Amino acid sequence: MSKKVVYAAQAPEPIGPYSQAIQSGNILFISGQIAIERSSGNILTGNIEQETKQVMFNLEVILKEAGMDFSNVVKSSIFLKDMNNFPKVNEIYGQYFKSQPPARETVEVSRLPKDVNVEISCIAVKS
Repeated sequence: MSKKVVYAAQAPEPIGPYSQAIQSGNILFISGQIAIERSSGNILTGNIEQETKQVMFNLEVILKEAGMDFSNVVKSSIFLKDMNNFPKVNEIYGQYFKSQPPARETVEVSRLPKDVNVEISCIAVKS
């Protein structure tokens, strides 16, 4: 089975020894994305809605680079610093999955990279 690094120039650079995504055959594994704006390098943490939208944008451009979109996502994981943000994150997240949303878990964690409030990773399959 082949293994290919997927790199989207509009998504933030990895902040450690990992790739934005790895494609193996028709499966794409996207690393957890946080709210870093590639253009400015800024980390958005002041507003959970804005932060979540940036995370979803980062996921979207990586999916696009692999020739996919959110309809290809079969599994996602959401990590929250505060579960009280779940309703707002869930509302924004749901806008990207109009039908047949993927399998998912959402967990509260004590801390996330760069002290962000939300991190999302996903797995997508290309038909």
